[in-house]
Amino acid sequence: MGKLKLSTLMAGLALLAGTWIADAGPLADRVKAGQSIRIGFSNVLPFAYPDDQGHPKGFANEIALGVLKKMGYTNVETTVTDWGGLIPGLQASRYDIITGGMYILSPRCKSVAFSEPIAKLGDGFIVTANNPKHINTYKDIADKGAVFVTYAGSSTIAAAKKEGIAEDKIMVVPGPSEVLAAIKSGRGDAGSMTYLEAKLMADQSNGEIQATDPAALPEWTYNWVGLGFRSEDADFLAKFNEALKQYVGSEEMLNSVKEYGIVAASLPGDATTKWICSNR
Repeated sequence: MGKLKLSTLMAGLALLAGTWIADAGPLADRVKAGQSIRIGFSNVLPFAYPDDQGHPKGFANEIALGVLKKMGYTNVETTVTDWGGLIPGLQASRYDIITGGMYILSPRCKSVAFSEPIAKLGDGFIVTANNPKHINTYKDIADKGAVFVTYAGSSTIAAAKKEGIAEDKIMVVPGPSEVLAAIKSGRGDAGSMTYLEAKLMADQSNGEIQATDPAALPEWTYNWVGLGFRSEDADFLAKFNEALKQYVGSEEMLNSVKEYGIVAASLPGDATTKWICSNR
């Protein structure tokens, strides 16, 4: 009888050990093996971009690296890729985390396991100086039959269609710099992106371009930024979120991102990723 109990206990322990091994995701295995944590991001200011030496800059990178450092991880490898390659690269295990300044959106939640949100931001438009067509909202663009410019993969494409902008009035270009070029050349009337991007472009345009007020847009156009993981790395993500909770909103974090325009008003508030995935 004692032998039976011992064998049963040993079998149970083996099962528990097997379960623990199965629950350890590939990122946890990489870290345990001493391999680097691979971060992928696109060149989208001020979210994530490389400096002249190729070092990761932008508030999403600053927060990701800050949290990893708090967790004790400094062996990090970064790669810059096209915006459209971020999620496929994550799914193909070329990256362990994608920063990129990515909004947490319901369609993306099917492909990406997002961290808890790191910021809440509104969209804005860039228009030529003095806003000659008086464009401040998507409805203005639709009512005036103006040409709306945005970039591939942007959440603003769906917002434009929802607000009644005709498909033949939506110009989709590869990235933010091409949006700016289209507005400067007169091929488009209003270029959409996050307000932080729009303001940065306006500030650097020598008065040629101005950014519209994000407060003019409806509340549902505000979105939360998250960092992307693979679903099989849920174990690592849970630990990351624990550290993130302590880091977001801290003086250390706000000091690290203030150069990118992130302030206390940009903090994510009480919204959870689970709620955002169901409501955005």
